Amino acid sequence: MNRWVVPCSFLFVSILASEVYAEEKSSVDKAREALTKQEGDSDSAKQLEEVFQAAEKNYSLLKKGKQSMSYSFDYSYFGDQRFDIEIVNNSVRNLDVTPAATHTFTNSFSYDYGLLNNLTVSARVPLSSKFDTQDELSNTDLGDISFTLRWQPLAYVPGKPSITLFSSVKTKTGVSPYEIDVNRELSSGSGYYSVSGGVSTSKVIDPVVLFGSLSMTYNFEQEDLNQVRGARLLRSVEPGISLSLSGGYSYSLSYDTSLSASVQISYSDETILHFSDGTAAKAQDQVSSILNFSLGNRISEKTIINTNVGFGLTEDSPDVLIGFSLPINLAGLKDE
Repeated sequence: MNRWVVPCSFLFVSILASEVYAEEKSSVDKAREALTKQEGDSDSAKQLEEVFQAAEKNYSLLKKGKQSMSYSFDYSYFGDQRFDIEIVNNSVRNLDVTPAATHTFTNSFSYDYGLLNNLTVSARVPLSSKFDTQDELSNTDLGDISFTLRWQPLAYVPGKPSITLFSSVKTKTGVSPYEIDVNRELSSGSGYYSVSGGVSTSKVIDPVVLFGSLSMTYNFEQEDLNQVRGARLLRSVEPGISLSLSGGYSYSLSYDTSLSASVQISYSDETILHFSDGTAAKAQDQVSSILNFSLGNRISEKTIINTNVGFGLTEDSPDVLIGFSLPINLAGLKDE
């Protein structure tokens, strides 16, 4: 096997596994989570060697019956201006502009299990800590747990693109932003269920791996709310759909070090808020784009630590993102 293919491809799969798909939360979380990809889920050098062997029918997902676990940490900062405005009969009743600065720390544990050689199921459990330095608010709680199914319809053929189809279900286990006192509390979840689906592809061009992904998310309406917002009572929320497109490359600098660069663009349709007085308000659609750089370092035969830094390119994107991920090697989870 070519010595360049293993570390480069190994890093690519490791990066994708560390960024397991997570769903929309606040506008900050939407931009950060749009970076996530889910076409890879192996962190073992032995598995990757098996994947890139052309002598047998191979898939780049976990082998049947195999399992793995990984940990990732992500930090994002979002600075913005908040506008509080009320318009009655075309007249402005209240207008307030205040700066906002939000810091979000997310610890995530992901578990993957190979149902078949080309079918993998995974679960992601996030723990979110959020701090608003302007209003001096903080919250640490469970985030939205998600479940993902990945299917590779065709076996991997060296020199040919690899295609993976994926679908995901996101719960609303986190603290909902529509069920809190917005002046005293912070949320840790999106507040609604959602389903996602998409396709990802990758191609090895020694010593580079090219990759891309396209996905769509449908968010379900949340009803029976009773949240005070200004002088009105929020009753229901209709979240808009979201589209995400990403692409990039991973390049092997040496046998133990690889560098990746990617760009991700996501679009979130407008959200409609319905109030008890029969009125409705629309939150404008958002476009976020992030440029991300990742560095993978091999610290042992089966362990690579990935660190990444991202920068927001649009107004709706977080200003800075920093994170790292690594596999968790526990007895019973290792591939012998």
